[in-house]
Amino acid sequence: MPYRRLPNTDIARIKALTVAYKKAKELPPFKLAFSQSTFAKIELFINSFEKAMINYKAAYNVQVEKNKDYVALMKKAKIYLSHFIQVVNMAIARGELPEKIRSLYGMDIDEQKVPSLNTEKDLVDWGKKIIEGEAKRMLNNQQPITNPTIAVVKVRYENFVDSYNHQKILQQNTQRMLNELDALRTKADEIILSIWNEVESSFKDLPDDLKREKCTEYGITYVYRKNELKGLQLLERSLFDFADH
Repeated sequence: MPYRRLPNTDIARIKALTVAYKKAKELPPFKLAFSQSTFAKIELFINSFEKAMINYKAAYNVQVEKNKDYVALMKKAKIYLSHFIQVVNMAIARGELPEKIRSLYGMDIDEQKVPSLNTEKDLVDWGKKIIEGEAKRMLNNQQPITNPTIAVVKVRYENFVDSYNHQKILQQNTQRMLNELDALRTKADEIILSIWNEVESSFKDLPDDLKREKCTEYGITYVYRKNELKGLQLLERSLFDFADH
């Protein structure tokens, strides 16, 4: 015996609601297999659900699209910060700068490696330290680091930070839209369950095959279990072989 399967995607939910809604618009109330109160719920809800789906998809698409630019800016900021620190360390290795100068940039005096710049937080924190450290050094009339200069590093860093903050806003927007959609999904499932229960109840006295046929017209989805599918396939094959002979 096949069993009904409630929708588990937004597309399937909106399809189930739309089928029931159209059926209610086509038939007079006394012929409809579910109540007018349920129809009123569908009518009030369906547009809100579709709008929430559209809003979430739009917010998500904007976030994904802008993320491409964001990733590119993050890579640039990482490269310029890394190169600047490497130039400082090479100047120290050549004896042009004292090791203690590293402390101005927030690094350990004897640390010769570039600090980790793999996360957004790493870049934000180290970018700020490096820019402030170089500003302090230049206030003491010391020669600026070049290739890259701190001015170029700062531009790359600030572009990244601006994009980082904007991306966080986009992520928050997407999450807010998703939360709203999640709440409506629960409501959609409740309405669909109510429709399907009423429809099946209306056709309960019909033979099983006819009952399922009538219910399917209202958008109810029936699924065969694996063993039932196998049995149907064997039956179809037998009938085909019989007809062939």
